[in-house]
Amino acid sequence: MEIDGRESFGRCYEDFNIGDVYKHWPGKTITEFDDTLFCLLTMNHNPLHLDENYMKGSQFGKRLVVGTYVFSLVVGMSVRDISGKAIANLGYDEVRHVGPSFYGDTIYAETKVLDKKESRSRPDRGIVIVESRAWNQKNETILTFKRQVLVSKKKAREV
Repeated sequence: MEIDGRESFGRCYEDFNIGDVYKHWPGKTITEFDDTLFCLLTMNHNPLHLDENYMKGSQFGKRLVVGTYVFSLVVGMSVRDISGKAIANLGYDEVRHVGPSFYGDTIYAETKVLDKKESRSRPDRGIVIVESRAWNQKNETILTFKRQVLVSKKKAREV
């Protein structure tokens, strides 16, 4: 039996059920390279992320991974399950960095379907509201956020 990866990548509106929880796999171990490159690409030159000597005197005693990298990583981890067939991500809400991340931490994530509603203006699509949560290898929650994803209905994809 041949399985086309395009068919199993993402979901249509009808495939989401309120209360479903998708555990995203695999996790990702954050390296110094990952974080430094992200900081340089986004022009985030805060010494919290780049200056080991500066951070020795901080409450953490070492550099922190930039929070927007962790956020981007978790969004990316959820694509296969949540937004792989999305038309658009409409918005992100209630982004909470509830714990720090450091080099060597492995990040895991899951996403819960909170609500869904059909589009009022376009009957071929709907909006799915989800909440994602990320934790590290110590099972400490480090990030939560909600988002609204615009996805096609199945009939629209058959055209």
